[in-house]
Amino acid sequence: MNRFWTFIFLYIALLGAGCIGDDMVDDQLMEMELEVPDHFPLPEIPANNPLTPAKADLGKRLFFDPILSRDRNLSCGSCHFQEHAFADPRRLSLGTDSLPGSRNAPPLFNLVYHKSFFWDGANPSLEQQALFPIESHFELATPLPEVLRRLKADSDYPVLFHYTFGDTITAKYLVQALASFERTLISAGSKYDQFLATGLDSAIFSAQEWRGYKLFFSETDQDRHAECFHCHGGFNLDDPEGRFRNNGLYLAYEDDGRYLVTGDEFDRGKFKVPSLRNIEHTAPYMHDGSLATLEEVLDHYASGGHLHQNRDILMGMISIDSTQKQDILAFLKTLSDPGFLSNPAFRPD
Repeated sequence: MNRFWTFIFLYIALLGAGCIGDDMVDDQLMEMELEVPDHFPLPEIPANNPLTPAKADLGKRLFFDPILSRDRNLSCGSCHFQEHAFADPRRLSLGTDSLPGSRNAPPLFNLVYHKSFFWDGANPSLEQQALFPIESHFELATPLPEVLRRLKADSDYPVLFHYTFGDTITAKYLVQALASFERTLISAGSKYDQFLATGLDSAIFSAQEWRGYKLFFSETDQDRHAECFHCHGGFNLDDPEGRFRNNGLYLAYEDDGRYLVTGDEFDRGKFKVPSLRNIEHTAPYMHDGSLATLEEVLDHYASGGHLHQNRDILMGMISIDSTQKQDILAFLKTLSDPGFLSNPAFRPD
């Protein structure tokens, strides 16, 4: 029996016995703090959705439950696999009716730090983004009223929602639970994290990994340089400011990325800069999964990409030979977090 149901049975028993009062405090209902290392900033939880163990547990159950899909065959977990850092190893995920989407499903970790969601940043919060994959024709394809009807008709969910929120099932509580689980997906246990925790002790790395680290953070005034850190920086190795960039992947984009949100020509072909954490396990790469391997990714950046009008000014500044490419690949693999990829707390019960 999982932890959540243990609390639920106790809750029902106490409720029936008239033992529950307004002053009763349950550990599952108290606010929880996310455990992060000192080199991570403190996570900011929205005041209108305080994080509790009960919400996270309910969100996990919903995340892996195919009740949310039209044909009851798919769940959020059908496109986000833990062993791939909750990314999808397929180039394009298949939704209900096996319809492919137009983008590669991104990995899910350290989401509590993100400033926007989806490749084009269309949603500013985890709560707002949660509804899109449920209702999208290319994903779970279930209208929200039908989702709520199913949950209310289920033998378990009315009790679970009442225990967690003290109320009946609503769309607000549905997205709050899903967002709460997703905020608990913290990845901070890589070799690179050990390096940061020891005050940048290079002895943590092998000789090849250390060479790759120095190349990753190198500047143009060196003999060879990669300058990766200008776009992938900070503790999460993404864009700390949440900016969007055009990396010259195409001369003409079928998917115009950020432009679809803003309508600004300056944003055409720009996409969210992803974190490089767990990058070894999140292939294929780019917004459309068009590059199958990390070697292809480095080759693309070394080539400078296509001369799109919005191509980022930093493109074409990489200068590495074949040996140095292998050094960078070795460093990128130090960003893998095996504990996160196998953490039983993130598996369905």
